[in-house]
Amino acid sequence: MAGAARRQAPRAVVVGGGIGGLTAAIALHRSGWRVTVLERATSLEPVGAGIGLAPNSQRALDVLGLGDRVRALSAWQGAGGVRAQNGRWLVRTTSAATEREFGGGLVSLHRATLVDLLVGALPAECLRLGAEARLADPGGPCHRAVVATGAGDIEADLVVGADGIDSRVRAALFPAHPGPRYAGFTAWRLVVPAPRKPFEPHETWGRGGVWGTHPVKDGRVYAYATARVPQGSRAPDSEKAELERRFARWHDPIPEIIAGAAPADILRNDVRHLIEPLPAHHRGRTALLGDAAHAMAPTLGQGGNQAIEDAVVLAHHLAPDSDPFAGLAAYSAARVPRTTAIVRQSARTARLNHLTGGALLTLRDALLRTACRIGPDLITRGFATIADWRPPQPPYAAGTDAGAQERASAQR
Repeated sequence: MAGAARRQAPRAVVVGGGIGGLTAAIALHRSGWRVTVLERATSLEPVGAGIGLAPNSQRALDVLGLGDRVRALSAWQGAGGVRAQNGRWLVRTTSAATEREFGGGLVSLHRATLVDLLVGALPAECLRLGAEARLADPGGPCHRAVVATGAGDIEADLVVGADGIDSRVRAALFPAHPGPRYAGFTAWRLVVPAPRKPFEPHETWGRGGVWGTHPVKDGRVYAYATARVPQGSRAPDSEKAELERRFARWHDPIPEIIAGAAPADILRNDVRHLIEPLPAHHRGRTALLGDAAHAMAPTLGQGGNQAIEDAVVLAHHLAPDSDPFAGLAAYSAARVPRTTAIVRQSARTARLNHLTGGALLTLRDALLRTACRIGPDLITRGFATIADWRPPQPPYAAGTDAGAQERASAQR
């Protein structure tokens, strides 16, 4: 009887094996779907460096029973804030303020660590690597969706397009949409050994660019930098040399971090976003999530966080025995307004922290310092409406403050 029940379970095909796609596959599998993840890469070595997880995505992972494990593998972000190019603190934050405003702490880890954890939570037979896929039919009330692969077509009761910013699934669903646009700046990312002197996690806002330095748990730091440049620009020599030209005169520990980076370990990508929102995050029997649905600038650090939210909300609305069309409509209704607002807030923040004019820079920094003096938690509260999100279903982790023991241990 158990085998028959499994054979009769509806089938979901997830196109894309990134963080959002894997999380969606885990959530759907645990709710009773037969899940197949199609990933065109032949291995799941993440393209990227570090990732920060805010309390909103940690709560989503709690629903899957993975939140505590992620927190145990992460470095906790305690005191820190925003600095000026010369090192002066513009905004100071504390772990207590973060906990109070967000209902939890911020953590950071290597993307490879998170992907390994997600892969381990999914049965091996669910994952197919080296599988090129395209959406041949989004499906409808009287017929299933169809995904075409090199090994043949796959019919599915649900297709999840988690295939990134250049999503082929999105293009098939909404061919008239203009797609991603250049956000006006490029980004570098790197993971290097921690500097010799202790430092507080920080993001530095300078002239036309940003630098961020955050620890990961294995004795390394995740660093990132952005700068306003024409689209498609590349360094004439090496990206390490470009970072040295742009940032080596900024405050410590930035010069040491650049010096410790191997040129091959520095990733550079122009930043693009879906500044024009999609009309919905679904059509027919097909849903979109993550960058495929709402690619955003990294200025709020919410790209991966929102993909994780998407995955848990999608599974919540799509129980195997429920009406998939009502569930997909509810998914879009829940996610489109929230992610559209965050895409736009990320774009506004990008304009603010990439100012180049001297007078505007002076005014911006003065306003940040004033706001911090008026109320130390004022800046933190601006992020609270994002970070205080809670999933529509209760967590499977223990208690409402899952991970408290790991947090206390990490802070001792």
